Amino acid sequence: MTSVDTGVQPAPPGAAPPYRWRWAALFVILAAEVMDLLDATVTNIAGPTIRGDLGGSAAVIQWLGAAYTLAMAVGLITGGRLGDIFGRKRMFLLGAAGFTAGSLLCAVAQEPWQLVAARVVQGLFGAVMLPQGLGMIKEMFPPEEMQKAFGLFGPVMGLSSVGGPTLAGWLVEADLLGTGWRMIFLINLPLGLAAVLLGLRFLPESRSPRPPRLDIPGAILVSAAGLLLVFPLVQGREYDWPLWSFLMIGASVLVFVLFGRYEARRGRAGGDPLVVPGLFRKRAFTGGLVLGLVFFAAMIGFVLSLNLHTQMGLGYSTLKAGVSMIPWSLGMVIGFGIAQPLQKFGRGLLQGGTVVMALGVLALVVTLNMAGTGLTPWQLAPALALTGIGMGAMMAPFFDIVLAGVEDHETGSASGSLTAVQQLGGAFGVALLGTVFFGMIGGGVTGAADDQAPRLRTALAAAQVPAPAQDRLVAGLRACGRDRVVAEDPAEMPASCDRLVAEARAAAPTPQAAADIARALNDSGRRSVQEGSASAMKSVLWLVDGMLLLVLLISFLLPRHARENGGPGH
Repeated sequence: MTSVDTGVQPAPPGAAPPYRWRWAALFVILAAEVMDLLDATVTNIAGPTIRGDLGGSAAVIQWLGAAYTLAMAVGLITGGRLGDIFGRKRMFLLGAAGFTAGSLLCAVAQEPWQLVAARVVQGLFGAVMLPQGLGMIKEMFPPEEMQKAFGLFGPVMGLSSVGGPTLAGWLVEADLLGTGWRMIFLINLPLGLAAVLLGLRFLPESRSPRPPRLDIPGAILVSAAGLLLVFPLVQGREYDWPLWSFLMIGASVLVFVLFGRYEARRGRAGGDPLVVPGLFRKRAFTGGLVLGLVFFAAMIGFVLSLNLHTQMGLGYSTLKAGVSMIPWSLGMVIGFGIAQPLQKFGRGLLQGGTVVMALGVLALVVTLNMAGTGLTPWQLAPALALTGIGMGAMMAPFFDIVLAGVEDHETGSASGSLTAVQQLGGAFGVALLGTVFFGMIGGGVTGAADDQAPRLRTALAAAQVPAPAQDRLVAGLRACGRDRVVAEDPAEMPASCDRLVAEARAAAPTPQAAADIARALNDSGRRSVQEGSASAMKSVLWLVDGMLLLVLLISFLLPRHARENGGPGH
């Protein structure tokens, strides 16, 4: 959910009667939140299935998430300004209609690049739609109802986080009307249409009395900086990390610096910068931006990598993978609930949640080591629940603590920047941790195949395969396993696997031996992929724990307590 604060103050008591249709309007705004929350996570579950249908390299799975969150990140910075200038109701309706159209484009995509482009459309229009809701809520509701209105966002977030992965898995498995994975986007059409039609009827007209001017050069600079960072992280591995990938990452740092200098100059000249330059002189705010970038990168990258492991490595169906994430989602809801009466501990609560989440990730490493290749959702549940509890407790006080030292006139810019960093962190996490997973899995499968070799040789000897042929089959299985998991197109059989099939046929002295050889190769190959994927997943988990340790260290830059009268900022 977006935390953009437009800075609109509620009307003082007695100044005017509250808006008549405010509760109906609130549910229209919540419908938009549900669409965003669902679409931010569904491709984590459905990604392997989508790639299997449309083809494309492993980077396609990463781009399905990164394209959406990166577009959302850069769009959110200007999305709230558009509502101030042109009217929040108008921009909400435009964003909802565009998001719905983007969902339809996703559903009818026939090529990977078309789907990625449609995800960008979703993200951009979502960034126009989401910031308008909070501004309208602050105008519609009197102070005594404000907390109750904002309080509905928590259950909506919780239900969406619990139901999203499960719904995505079920829709893919159910294959309703033969649509397969496309239904995860088609389901947005009735939601989006309802948001537009009901929004026309129930949303109030709302506009800032002193609308700022658009900062188009600033928006272009920050968009370019984000793309220069994420693109090489996703695509660099595909091309064996050429020089241009490192040059782009370096260039992204320079463009971010240029963006900061431009914003400062625009502010001094009396313009309306996207980000108030004075914010970066506040240690708490700057530390909060860095902390948010690292934390949300760890969180979103963790979820993607775990779904890749359960589906590509363990062979879970999309529904089973989605159900496996329920303990994590429920844990996050529980963590939010636990954190509410503990808000007085401020930074300590945030740090405690980070430690609990790190322990949950460590418990997941232990679980992978103990369960081996027979890992079940029930075995995953305790560690995932603990991770979710820590995550919910950490996130509960985050925005209010970071905004503790922000002045009232800086709140809108600060909230928008924090939310944009949240989305950018998600894109960065998908790129970084997804790249680590795909980069490690090939070597992991190769190492696991070597470990399986003695067992395979025993089975081949029992099938009366001579030693020279055993050597060729063991080496062939090793090459085939690695080539399958790193293949550009998962539907295309690598040449090494074709050679393995031919070698197996040639080595079989009898039809019964051929069946025994095929069974031994399949069993050994399956175990190699499972163990190789688990090895890659453990590498990702250690990296996640390292990122959480960094979050813990950065948190000491934050103030001890949130602002006393901070409104809902998340």
